[in-house]
Amino acid sequence: MAKDIHKTRSAPKDADLPPYFNIDPDAALADLDQPTSTHGFAEIAEACGRGRTDLASRGMNEDGQKELRLFSTWEITRYVIPVAQAHFRRVLKQNPDLPQGRVETEGGAKWFTLDEVLTLRAFFGAQGSKAKDYIPYRPEGLPAKMVAVANFKGGVGKTSTAAHLAMSAALDGYKVLVVDLDSQGSMTSIFGGTVEDEWQTAFPLLARHYGEHLRTENQRRLDRGDPPQPLDEALTAAMDMTAQDVIQSTHWPNIDLIGAQLNLYWAEFQIPVWRMAARSWKLWDALTDRLEADGVLDQYDVIFIDTPPALGYLTINGLSAADILLVPMGASFLEFDSTGRFFDMLHSTFASIEEGENLAARALGRPEIGFEWDAVRTVITRYDAAQQGELAALMQAYMGPVLSPHKQDYTALIGQAGEQVSGIYEADYRDFNRETYARGRETFDATYAAFKRLLLGVWRRDALQDAADHRAAQ
Repeated sequence: MAKDIHKTRSAPKDADLPPYFNIDPDAALADLDQPTSTHGFAEIAEACGRGRTDLASRGMNEDGQKELRLFSTWEITRYVIPVAQAHFRRVLKQNPDLPQGRVETEGGAKWFTLDEVLTLRAFFGAQGSKAKDYIPYRPEGLPAKMVAVANFKGGVGKTSTAAHLAMSAALDGYKVLVVDLDSQGSMTSIFGGTVEDEWQTAFPLLARHYGEHLRTENQRRLDRGDPPQPLDEALTAAMDMTAQDVIQSTHWPNIDLIGAQLNLYWAEFQIPVWRMAARSWKLWDALTDRLEADGVLDQYDVIFIDTPPALGYLTINGLSAADILLVPMGASFLEFDSTGRFFDMLHSTFASIEEGENLAARALGRPEIGFEWDAVRTVITRYDAAQQGELAALMQAYMGPVLSPHKQDYTALIGQAGEQVSGIYEADYRDFNRETYARGRETFDATYAAFKRLLLGVWRRDALQDAADHRAAQ
């Protein structure tokens, strides 16, 4: 008879079990706090507010204001003014009226404010070699380019990408305006903005656009003998406001801000009410028309619009205002899938607007409308080549030129800058070392280079078309 050789496997010890086994209900109850009421949300918000204030203050000076760091001779000649350090120092010595910088340690490097750097750049642009790119390309006589950064999936680096592109453009010598349409106000925090209520946001610009439309419609109603629709107190107040009333300076000398705060979200409820009261109001043109009417497009080179992570009325305004649309996304299936649905929703939304407007336009014999963007690009952010290379290549194959071939790597420098509520370009390389700093900013320099190539191509196309139109008119 065969011997039974079956082995008995011992039962796992408690220490080997997954952590969700053997949880004692009484012990769980002892850990539980009291139920949360509506007031509890206020307490949580207040605690977060204290923490936010504490964290934000770490990047501020003694006066409670954000202050941009200084830039060294090494950094200026490597990243801003492309000359040898010896030549840079020689030019300063030969021109004592130029900013001379300051030395923080005996025999140490000279450090300059960004205002001083911009003055030096202008001097080199006027007096230096014409073969060098001291002053960035900007066609004369053409308006600023508006750039919307959008995706309705959160956590894809939307605000971070917009902020760093704004800082890159500023370091490159452009005059930049940042428009924060996200009521979370993250972009506003990055640039140290102070926004007390919705009247210091883009809201009054939208309200004025509607108020002006209502006044025009009221005149038509009076001409027909119909009673006018009244302008309420808010609309009356908005009629006296311009973009200059809501634009604030930042700690960057050539970056200004239209900020946001929680009350801006009210616009998502107010805009459809206005639209229902005046169906002929073109709400999607509100931001564009007001910025243009107030001369903002002539005062800046590039305007970056940070949109909410949802396709609401504020996002529609930002997208329709934009000449260039950038859509950040991660290299994951869920983000690829979500971004595809975002574009599908963009199509449905703007096609619906066109269809509704053009139906009436055809009936009245008026020109039809059609939305158009100079360029649309998706950008892979927080990229890990070791883990995401295959999926990123697949995404590139499907999306083609719409997906920028440059991928924005995630580095330790990004994380550290985020902890300090600042951008990478605001980090002082002495907090790391030159090599670590140089490696850390490489990915954002490359992101800006890809964007700048897009911007210059669009501007050049416009300039050639403008010249052709001018010749045809002669």
